[in-house]
Amino acid sequence: MKKLGLLLFPILAITLILVGNAFAGIEGGDGSYYFVTYFSNANTSGAPDGTLRIISDGGDEYVYVTAAIYVFDDSQEMISCCGCFLTADGLLSESVNKELTANTFTGRGELTRGVIKVISSVYLDTATVVAPEAALRGWMTHIQATTTTFPAPGPGNDVNAVEKGPWFVTEDALADSNLTALEESNLEALCSYGLTIGSGYGTCPCTEEARLEQELGCACREAKAADSAVGKGE
Repeated sequence: MKKLGLLLFPILAITLILVGNAFAGIEGGDGSYYFVTYFSNANTSGAPDGTLRIISDGGDEYVYVTAAIYVFDDSQEMISCCGCFLTADGLLSESVNKELTANTFTGRGELTRGVIKVISSVYLDTATVVAPEAALRGWMTHIQATTTTFPAPGPGNDVNAVEKGPWFVTEDALADSNLTALEESNLEALCSYGLTIGSGYGTCPCTEEARLEQELGCACREAKAADSAVGKGE
């Protein structure tokens, strides 16, 4: 019995340590502030629209957060960028067809697939200068195509009949990635350069939820500034 007690004690201690570490991980989060995903079958006849959704986790340290969004086509060229403002627990929903690829730097048509990168930043309302900080989480819906190819009907006929099947929509979380200093600098520079020479092209609009939050946030900041001025007797 004594030996059994000596055996159970280290097992119990290890279990408590593991449980404590698990809860500590949940409380602290993973600290990610740079995310990547893809879009597919965009601007395609008959296909549904993809959606990028981002939320602010409501952390107390940074009440106002910006989702710096960078969109690339399948030729690795940046086609649009924007900084969308979120308040605590806010929701941003960006349409791939109507917002992220509708107004591009390049004006290239047939934008059906590409890459989206997101930086969680505490600089407000811009993607040209970022200050990465873990405060956002995101998800993306992906449009998956299915087709059925039937064999050619007879000898010597090289044409196969292809019939489009149904479109499937899947969704997953944005993938955590590693933001190097070079990558951050390149994203900022490409976005700034594109917006400067684009003269209005290349800016992906933020959704109504984000615009309302932006107006609310600006009003809150103005009110706080006014209160501070009154307190100082200005």
